[in-house]
Amino acid sequence: MTNVGKSSLSKNVLQMKFMQRSALQIVKEKCEEEKQRVIDDEHWVLDLPETKQKESKYIIETSIARVEELQYGRFSYNGCNPEVERLMKMYSTEKELEESEAREEQNSVNDQEMAQRYKSLSETIAKKFTKKRKRAEVDESLNKEIPSISVEEETSKGKKKKASKKKFLKPKDE
Repeated sequence: MTNVGKSSLSKNVLQMKFMQRSALQIVKEKCEEEKQRVIDDEHWVLDLPETKQKESKYIIETSIARVEELQYGRFSYNGCNPEVERLMKMYSTEKELEESEAREEQNSVNDQEMAQRYKSLSETIAKKFTKKRKRAEVDESLNKEIPSISVEEETSKGKKKKASKKKFLKPKDE
C-alpha cells in the first residue's frame, strides 16, 4: 500500500522506448514547478527595513456600556448581594474622582496667570490709594514698568514740588 493518493509509473516502464516522451514530459513538469516555486518565493519578499506600526485612530470597546455612559451592569439593593454593592460603590467613587480631577484641571490657574493677575491687582490698588495729583505719576511709572517708588522718595518729590510751586504774591505797598 504505497502511494495510495497518487499512482505513478515505475522507473523501468518509463525507460522503455515508447514511454520516453512521457518521461521527458514528467521531468519537464517537475522543472517548471520548481522554477515557479522559486519565482513565487522571490517575488513576494521585500528587502525593506521593518517599520513600527502606526497607532490606530480607532478605539475598540468591548462593551456598549462605556459608549452610552451606562451605569454598572449589575445592581443590588438592601444588602441582597454585598459583593455587587461593594463593586458599585468602588466604581461610583472612581467615577466621582475622575470628574473632580477634570473639574480641578479645568478651573486651575497656572503660575504665570496667577502672577499676572496679582500684578494687575496690585496696580489697581496702588491707583486707588494714591492722591489725585499723584495718580498721573503712578500711571507713568506703571506704564514704563519702573520698580515701585519707595515712601521716602515720594515724600521728597512732594516737597520739591511744593517748594517750586508758585504762590500768589501780594503787591507791595508804596
